[in-house]
Amino acid sequence: MTESSQQPRISTRIGAIAESATLAVDAKAKALKAQGRPVIGFGAGEPDFPTPDYVVAAAVAAAQDPVNHRYSPAGGLPDLKAAIVAKTQRDSAYAVEPANVLVTNGGKQAVYNTFATLLNPGDEVILPTPYWTTYPEAIRLAGGTPVDVFAGEDQGYLVTVDQLEAARTERTKALLFCSPSNPTGAVYPPEQVETIGRWALEHGIWVLTDEIYEHLLYDGATAPSMPVLVPELAETCVVLNGVAKTYAMTGWRVGWMIGPKDVIKAATNLQSHATSNVANVSQRAAIAALQGSLEAVVEMRTAFDRRRQTMVGMLNKIEGVSCPTPQGAFYAYPSVAGVLGRTIRGRTPQTSAELASLILDEVEVAVVPGEAFGPSGYLRLSYALGDNDLAEGVGRIQDLLREAR
Repeated sequence: MTESSQQPRISTRIGAIAESATLAVDAKAKALKAQGRPVIGFGAGEPDFPTPDYVVAAAVAAAQDPVNHRYSPAGGLPDLKAAIVAKTQRDSAYAVEPANVLVTNGGKQAVYNTFATLLNPGDEVILPTPYWTTYPEAIRLAGGTPVDVFAGEDQGYLVTVDQLEAARTERTKALLFCSPSNPTGAVYPPEQVETIGRWALEHGIWVLTDEIYEHLLYDGATAPSMPVLVPELAETCVVLNGVAKTYAMTGWRVGWMIGPKDVIKAATNLQSHATSNVANVSQRAAIAALQGSLEAVVEMRTAFDRRRQTMVGMLNKIEGVSCPTPQGAFYAYPSVAGVLGRTIRGRTPQTSAELASLILDEVEVAVVPGEAFGPSGYLRLSYALGDNDLAEGVGRIQDLLREAR
C-alpha cells in the first residue's frame, strides 16, 4: 500500500460535520411510512400546506419563458432584489438597497455565506442555545468556534445580556440571534432585542439575525428587526431570511442575506464560485410570493396557533414533562428531564436521544432529541402537521410515558 493510499479519503473539515439531525429523523420517519408503518413524524420544520396557487402559476409561466433558461446574475435577479427591498421596508420598516441584498439557495446558504465571509480561523461566535442544528456546523465549516450560551425552560429559552457578556472574549467576532426561535419557538421581547443589540454595538460584535419565522407569532408577540431598534448596528449586522416558512416554500430553495455592501459583495463572489445563481424559476416564484398578499400566512398561522395550544396542553399533562408555551415559529420544546432515568417497557432512557429512540420504536412517533440543538433532556416537536395526526401522535406519547416507573 502506498503512502498516499493511507491518507483519509474524506477531508478532516468535511468529516467533522454532523448530519442534520432534523432531516435524519424526518428521513427515517418517511422510510418507515413507505414500509406501510403508521408513523407520525414531528421532525420536519416545514409547513404542511401547499405553496399558494399564484406562486406556483408564476413558476409555471417562468419555466415557459426562455429568458429563464439561461444563467442570471449570481447575486440574484434584479427584480427579486427589488422585491426583497420592498418587502423588508413593508414588514420590518428597515430601509435597504439592492446592493445590500444577496439571494441564496435557501436560508442555509445564507447562513454559511455569512459565516464564511466574516470569520477567520479561531474567531468565536456566541450561539444562544438551544440552537438550530445547522448553526454550529456552519460556524465550524467556516473556520470559527461556536460558543454555546444556554438558557433553559426556566428562562423561557431566552439568554440574557449578562450571559452573553460572560461568554465574550477577545476572540468573539459575532453573535447569532434567532427570534422567533428554532427549535424552541421562543420570542425575545423588543426591549431585550434592543438591549442585546446595544451590547453587541458597544463591543464591536457582529450580529447575524435570522428572521425566517418573522410572520409566525402568537399571543400578541412581536419580533422587531434588531437593526431597526438599533440603527447604528446596520454596518455590523446581517439579516437572514427567506420565503420557506412564510409561504410554505421550503422546497423552492430561496433565501437571502441583507448586510453591509462590502460583505454582500464578498459573499456574492463566494456564491459565484460555489453555486452561481439560484434557479431562475424559483426566483420568479419568490417574486410572486413577496409581491402578493400575506393571506396565506394568516391562514397558516391560524392553524398553527390552534395546533400549538393542543400540543402544549397535551404535553404538559404528561408527568415529568414541562413545556413552555412557544410564542413563535411552529415548534414545541418540552423538557423531559422528569422522564429520564425511569423504566418504560423494559428500557431506561438516560438521555433524550435514548427517549426519542424508544418513542419511535414503541409507538412509531418521530421526534427530535435535544442533543441535536444543545444539551440533552429535551425534545423538539413540530406542530406543522394535520390536527388529527398531531392529536394521535402526542396521544401515543402520553400513553407510552404513562407507563414510566
